Amino acid sequence: MENIGFIFQQLALFLQSEGIGNCWGGGMASLKEKNPNFVIAVSFGKSDKMTRELSNFKRKKLSEISDVSDERLIPAQLAPSAINSQPWYFKHTNEGFDVYQAKQNLLKRRVLKKWNPIGIGIALAHMYMANSDSFEFFKKSDFEEIKGYTYSGSIKI
Repeated sequence: MENIGFIFQQLALFLQSEGIGNCWGGGMASLKEKNPNFVIAVSFGKSDKMTRELSNFKRKKLSEISDVSDERLIPAQLAPSAINSQPWYFKHTNEGFDVYQAKQNLLKRRVLKKWNPIGIGIALAHMYMANSDSFEFFKKSDFEEIKGYTYSGSIKI
């Protein structure tokens, strides 16, 4: 699911660069027939308004998505997520960052369980696009456990 977010957000950003608006349509998309292989939909089309002011973004502060307020994480901060939950958390390490997914409360878990891993992939895509020459994703076995979060992987930028 993280890889779906990672790959398709790069496509979404490319479409936007070509003047084609797009929107992730997770819970709002439906199929006429139930299909167990269906994951998520992305709608797209010509748009007259491709950008918006940063002040219009409702995003968590950098200090809320990381253990240290770090401007290198602005691309992840601006990444879209299901119901704007921003389920990612970055912990600084000697190599870069360990990336975690927030565990949701019972009410949100029902809605976001499927979408949050995709959101992590979307945030990672933003980090990759901003650091394509140096970005590296890997999994490690010696990560720190953080209460309320699940380890997703680590990045170098």
